[in-house]
Amino acid sequence: LFKLSGKTVLANFLSDTTENVGGEYRPTQGVRILEFESQPEGSSDKSCEVELWDCSGDFKFESCWPAIMKDSSGVVIIFNPDVPSHLKEIEMWHSMFISSQGVQDSQCLLIAHHKPGSGVEDRRLPLASHLSRLLLIHSNLEEEPEDVRQAFCRYLGNVVNAMSESREREEMSIIT
Repeated sequence: LFKLSGKTVLANFLSDTTENVGGEYRPTQGVRILEFESQPEGSSDKSCEVELWDCSGDFKFESCWPAIMKDSSGVVIIFNPDVPSHLKEIEMWHSMFISSQGVQDSQCLLIAHHKPGSGVEDRRLPLASHLSRLLLIHSNLEEEPEDVRQAFCRYLGNVVNAMSESREREEMSIIT
């Protein structure tokens, strides 16, 4: 999970770490790892262990990012769609954490996180063409919390499927 806005609140919600959506803002220092079980959509009755790394987007932690990226299975970028600079920053995050790591589009999720009281507008955002290929959801935990959780489970299903396909390709390359 990377930067921009409301990521810790969303990480806490998705991992059931807290039910409280409000509270005092404290920026993430480096990285915070949340471990929980989830049932990805499309995985029948199987649940999976999820490690959600809530990473600081503060550039003073930039030296930690290569270690954070290593062996990641997916990338979620959370941003505030009401802040114009965030739309540009998404491109930088995409370049650093998605395209440079060879992460597939299906393993990426953009979350346009709306602050409480701002309402959720599923409007088209002026994203760069390479970003428009990524799954984008709008979230507001006060108004539609379960929609956000369901969309995240669909995303997890994509990640699990991509990991399974990759593992199968590796096994086939060993056999042949």
